Amino acid sequence: MTFPARDLPMRAAAAGRYAALLALCALCYGNSLRGEFVHDDVWAIVNNPDVRPGASLQSVFTGDFWGKRMADNTSHKSYRPLCVLTFKLNLLLGGLNPFPFHLVNVCLHAAVCCLLLHTCERRVFRDAKPAFLTALLFTVHPVHTEAVSGIVGRADVLACLLFLLTFLSYIRCVGAVPSEGSVPCTESPWALGASLFLGTCAMLIKETGVTVFGVYRHAPLFLTYSYLLAFNAWLLLAPVVLCYDWQVGSIPLVETLGDARNGATLLLGAVLLALCRHCASSLRPSGELLVGMLFLTFPFIPASNLFFRVGFVVAERVLYMPSMGYCILVVHGLGRLWSLVGRGGAAALSLSLLLLLLLFSLKTVHQNHTWLSREALFRSGIQTLPHNAKVHYNYANFLKDGGRQQEAIHHYTTALRLYPRHASAMNNLGTLTRHPEEAERYYRRALKTNQQHNRALFNLANLLKSKGEEEEAELLLQDSIRYGPHFADAYSSLASLYAEQKRFAEANAVYQRGMEKCPDSSDLHNNYGVFLVDTGEGDRAAVHYQHAVRLKPQHYVAMVNLGRLLRSANDNKEAELWYKRALAVSRKVDILVPLGALYYNTGRYEEALAVYREAAALQPDNTDIWLALAQVLAMGGCIECYRLLSAIYSKQGNHTQAVDALDQALLQSPSDPAVRAELHFSKGNQLREMNQLDQAFQSYKLAVELKPDQSQAWMNMGGIQHIKGDYAAARTFYQRALLLNPGSRLLKENLAKLDRLERRLTEGV
Repeated sequence: MTFPARDLPMRAAAAGRYAALLALCALCYGNSLRGEFVHDDVWAIVNNPDVRPGASLQSVFTGDFWGKRMADNTSHKSYRPLCVLTFKLNLLLGGLNPFPFHLVNVCLHAAVCCLLLHTCERRVFRDAKPAFLTALLFTVHPVHTEAVSGIVGRADVLACLLFLLTFLSYIRCVGAVPSEGSVPCTESPWALGASLFLGTCAMLIKETGVTVFGVYRHAPLFLTYSYLLAFNAWLLLAPVVLCYDWQVGSIPLVETLGDARNGATLLLGAVLLALCRHCASSLRPSGELLVGMLFLTFPFIPASNLFFRVGFVVAERVLYMPSMGYCILVVHGLGRLWSLVGRGGAAALSLSLLLLLLLFSLKTVHQNHTWLSREALFRSGIQTLPHNAKVHYNYANFLKDGGRQQEAIHHYTTALRLYPRHASAMNNLGTLTRHPEEAERYYRRALKTNQQHNRALFNLANLLKSKGEEEEAELLLQDSIRYGPHFADAYSSLASLYAEQKRFAEANAVYQRGMEKCPDSSDLHNNYGVFLVDTGEGDRAAVHYQHAVRLKPQHYVAMVNLGRLLRSANDNKEAELWYKRALAVSRKVDILVPLGALYYNTGRYEEALAVYREAAALQPDNTDIWLALAQVLAMGGCIECYRLLSAIYSKQGNHTQAVDALDQALLQSPSDPAVRAELHFSKGNQLREMNQLDQAFQSYKLAVELKPDQSQAWMNMGGIQHIKGDYAAARTFYQRALLLNPGSRLLKENLAKLDRLERRLTEGV
């Protein structure tokens, strides 16, 4: 197919515009590809059972965005199956590596930018220049960083992509503009079907509303929610202060009509009213103005809190779609200004727009850094909104997970100072304190604030259980399960309490109920396996250990437990495989010790020796490991055992016993000459410490006969002859050692001393 020559420059220019958008998108968001799973990504992807490879496709369409069943009372009710499906595909193709997830997000954003350019060129401005400016402004806007750099923001980006496709399909299906009073004709049924399908997909990417809440009955809420409209508009106009979480004190309530912030609300209302009047009064309303208003307002309505109460105050990601309308209106306004000012004014406007695009780009690149890791994200919240209790709480959680307890305590305390009714902060402070009495006070304070705080109930129950107050602990654990029916740890703790009290039937019932309510809890299945082994039903335990590993392939504790169970059944080969599989996850002492015992009991002493040595290196103060190591050494012919004993005796200054231990090792007649040489050398060192120089010399001599490259043995032989006054022999031995170790300062100093002695003797004669 050929194109007229006059069309080629236009097509080249169009291709250049799209290429420029893609390049700009890559420049602005390239640094986000190094990001980890942060914040909501962990819950929506890493911990989401519906995303895991083993989960059925049906579960994607029956669960909410976070992996809970939609029918569950505790479900978030956020139904986004198509978005979850993209996460699942990402995981199947690239594993749990965040890079492909971020790459898909950036590619989707680039697709939205290109589609917006196409939409503006064909249906809004019908002019390439303002359409390109609109797409440029949208591409670099910093308010998009949460939606693009945060992986869960994919819901907003995908919904926007489908929104534009639906819009274009609808425009195409209605065809020409109808005459006044007539109904638009359907020019293309296929386009109509496509628009309906795409619109449905957009709703399945991200839901549009939740339970209706009557805000008009509460004036402060209505005033505040009205002000939030102006606040969101300001984020679009001047995205200087951006934060991943605007809850808990970030924006104080607007409680009176005298609040100065009502002025911002009125100003926004006046601007919107003026734009609406202009559209309504004009005989031929401006297409870009009308589309800009529709794109700005309609996608934002579900998140506005005016008609529906949603689960956040302000969220930058929900501005992703409305920002298209903002960009269209800004470029429309600039176009009107360009037509009113002269050449100098137009140049100033162009320079201002270029500067704005540059500033937005730099802000976007900088803002991406806050989404690279949990620490960067949570620390940015502290720096941006230090008066926000939620960001202090989140950062404290991160610090607690990293073992930085004192810093965590500081930020939990700050969160409580800013929001004294933060029950979770009280509960977490209780887990960090070292004093049981103080911990109990924190737990009871948390429960006084929120009687249904299931984790505070759980923690207080375990504390009381450790103090012997089992009756109250039992009641608290039952309450923890009642208020948190999917909290697996509470089931395990209550079942453990019953098992300790020999109430095995009740313990079994609790485990069964827990596995029914928490089918994805690997720990629950592992703990139930331990319970079955302890109650003499080990033959049933293997199934639950294996199920725990299927649910969590890194569950090395279940692997070790399964290995122990197989060992007790004399299936050592299979047990070894499970121990090694556990070691592939983590090389911990708790895994090495049972594997070493397996090797020891099956006569594989060399392998047992290597395993126990690794365990001893990890826990050098563990006497049980050293005892096991000594037993292996003794069974392995005692050579290593006697060398170890000799070293211990030598350290204690007991050189006679050290020599005896080395003699016992030599009696084993090791086949390796290097080993025999080392034993003779060590014996020579002990004899020299005992001042038995002639015997020490003989031991060193035997060592160098077996291994001539032992420079230290040659030097020690020279030292003995030096002491005995045989300077010629001493020089010979020193020089032989120096040939093997020419860089030795000690050898050179000994030779220098020998030279001085010989000179004095010569001068004396």
